[in-house]
Amino acid sequence: MSNRYSRRAFLATSAGVVAAGSAFAARAHAEPAAPSAAAGTTLAKVGVPGRARKGGYRPLVAGPGWPLVVRRDLATATPGRDGRRRALASFVQLTDIHIVDVQSPARFEYVHQLAPGAFRPQEALGTQGAVSLVRRINAVRQGPFTGRRFDCVVTTGDNTDNHEHLELDWYQRILSGGAITPDSGARGRFEGVQATGSSQYYRPEIDSWDIYKDRGFIQIPGLLRAAIATHRSPGLDVPWYAVFGNHDDQMLGTVPNNIVDWLYGGAVKLDLPDTDPAVAALANALRSNPGALGPMLAGLRVTGPTVPATADGRRRPFSPREFVRRHFDPSITGPGPVGHGFADPDGPTWYTFQIAPGVLGVSLNTTNSLGIADGSISAKQFDWMKRQITRHRDQLVMIFSHHTSTTMTAKLPNPETPGEEQYDGARLVAELHRHPNVIAWVNGHTHRNEMIPHRGADSRHSFWEINTASHIDFPQLARIIEVADNGDGTLSIFTPLIESDAEYTADPSDLSPAGLASLYRELSLNDVHRDPELLGAAADRNCELLLTDPLR
Repeated sequence: MSNRYSRRAFLATSAGVVAAGSAFAARAHAEPAAPSAAAGTTLAKVGVPGRARKGGYRPLVAGPGWPLVVRRDLATATPGRDGRRRALASFVQLTDIHIVDVQSPARFEYVHQLAPGAFRPQEALGTQGAVSLVRRINAVRQGPFTGRRFDCVVTTGDNTDNHEHLELDWYQRILSGGAITPDSGARGRFEGVQATGSSQYYRPEIDSWDIYKDRGFIQIPGLLRAAIATHRSPGLDVPWYAVFGNHDDQMLGTVPNNIVDWLYGGAVKLDLPDTDPAVAALANALRSNPGALGPMLAGLRVTGPTVPATADGRRRPFSPREFVRRHFDPSITGPGPVGHGFADPDGPTWYTFQIAPGVLGVSLNTTNSLGIADGSISAKQFDWMKRQITRHRDQLVMIFSHHTSTTMTAKLPNPETPGEEQYDGARLVAELHRHPNVIAWVNGHTHRNEMIPHRGADSRHSFWEINTASHIDFPQLARIIEVADNGDGTLSIFTPLIESDAEYTADPSDLSPAGLASLYRELSLNDVHRDPELLGAAADRNCELLLTDPLR
């Protein structure tokens, strides 16, 4: 298909279009039948909760696609732009995949009632779910609005959950292709809390009560053995680039390195009941005082209660330098590029890359290793970023990071950049406003869909912030991002979301990798901690983001 593709034909048969300014008011409906261009995206159909069964558990079923929302916050939508449009770039954003070694002793599942991300009923099926998403990207192949083949895939951090070498290997083989055995400890025997833990976890193979079965989750014999079996990923068909996230940097994304790293090599897992006073104390320490965890956990290792876990040296945590170096391993090069964006095996964790001719990507590392989930940017990296944007003033620039503008609040010193001042999100936004060629900032971290217009002193100094939901919590989405020149002095950035290619309604008797991918998504829909706000509003999902073309 030509890179020049008329959106008029698409919209004539799509599920709907919403024209939006700051009030998102005007609405225009179109025919409901989705054209082939929308196939595989949430423009055509999307998973929605089905009829509840006993306990409230809902199967996932196919629902109508989400409409396109035209966001005119930063520029006017002129008539006739559909016929003039010229594609500039097309790529897919993955974020917050959180590939997790669920059997690791270095986890805090027992605090999940107070810190929901500590345990998820679907988490053992993360590699199968991610492979299903890779298959969807390969099948869609191109942006539905421009028809341009995907130039690349960018994964904006929290690729791993607990920065273990095992998790790093699994995530990289998911994206580049190959065999994945999501097992650790005793080979072929599941030793996580879902097999041996208390009733505060979903225990799918045990015929006894737990808080999830009370909500309609069912017993599924053989599920955990199937979860750790070897399966294969075809790998992405296009080059992919990696961005560093706080979960790639620290235990659980918030525990300072070296404080309790001895947990990784342990031979037991803590399994505290939710009534134990230590649970609240640990949850509070994780949120506000991670340095206190050391003595607390050292005592609990003796007093318990614990469940057995076979020690496994492959759980060793990786450093930022090892993360970069691992991306140069020839066994995970896949479709490339060598290094997946990083310029040197011993170089920094930030870089530039060419998304498409005339469109430059600038990848930042916004993590702070002090033991803070929120982020910041060091003075050295900040100055480097300014130089890159200025040096490429003749190109459109898109910024990529893990953290959002409102979650870059960690201005305390960063152990990875000793002696350097740390800048917050407001300082970064102010700097980006100074460069007219910056058109977007793409990020993750919040697990939520959100579009933020950043209005500058004039239209040429304005840009969009594009925040995308995770692929571990429901709704488990990735985002296509297309950049187009409208031929009238404006640009359009299209942001249609995509789901994995797994069947919507899970079949609990199907324990194949494809069946597990379906369960992964349906269980996430029914997680007792599911936050409906992560979906975002219609104006945060499938959008046309208009802005002034700064190079005209």
